[in-house]
Amino acid sequence: MFNDSVHNVPSGFAEIQQASEAMGFSMPSDLQTGALLQTLVAAKPEARVLEIGTGTGLATAWLLAGMDADSSLISIDTAAYYQAVANQVLGSDARLTLVCDDAGTYLERYDAAPFDLIFADAWPGKYSHLDAALGTLATGGLYVIDDMLPQPNWPDGHGDNVDRLVADLESRSDLSLVRLAWSTGILIAVKKERSA
Repeated sequence: MFNDSVHNVPSGFAEIQQASEAMGFSMPSDLQTGALLQTLVAAKPEARVLEIGTGTGLATAWLLAGMDADSSLISIDTAAYYQAVANQVLGSDARLTLVCDDAGTYLERYDAAPFDLIFADAWPGKYSHLDAALGTLATGGLYVIDDMLPQPNWPDGHGDNVDRLVADLESRSDLSLVRLAWSTGILIAVKKERSA
C-alpha cells in the first residue's frame, strides 16, 4: 500500500533519537521532513548545504544520507549541549562542519560561496535574518522550512509569525515556491535568476 510512512532511516538516526529522548529534546524534525530533505539534497551533486538549527542532529543525519561524497554541510546551533549529540554520532563525517554560534550573526558575516540548499529550522534565517539567509542562496538553490502547520510547542501568537513569513516569501519576485500541507507543514522555495 502506498502511504507516507518512512522505513529507511539513515545511519546514526536511531542513536541520535535515543539520546534526544533521554535529554528531553522536544523540537525534532519528523521522519517525513527528513526523508524529503534526503531526497532534495540528492538532486544537488557537489552541493554546499546549510542547516540552521542543528538541534541534536536528526535532520543532519538525513541531509548527510542524501549528499554525495563531494558535497558539504555546515550546521549551526547556539546550544552546544544538544549539538554535542550530533558531533558524537556524526562528527567523524568529513563532509560535516558543526558551528556553535548565533546563526543570525553567522549569516550576516557570511561571504563565501553560496549554498545550494538551506534548511532553516531555527528562528534566524526564518523569522529573523531572512534576507541574509536568502542572500547566501545560489540561483537554483532550495530554501526549505518546516513547522508551517500548528505545532503543540508553538507559543501564543506564533501563528501570526508564520503568516507574516509566508506572505513575505510569496511576495518575492526572485523565488518560486510551493506550500505543502503535509508532515509538519513544509514550504520549499527555489531562488530564480533575477530579471535583467
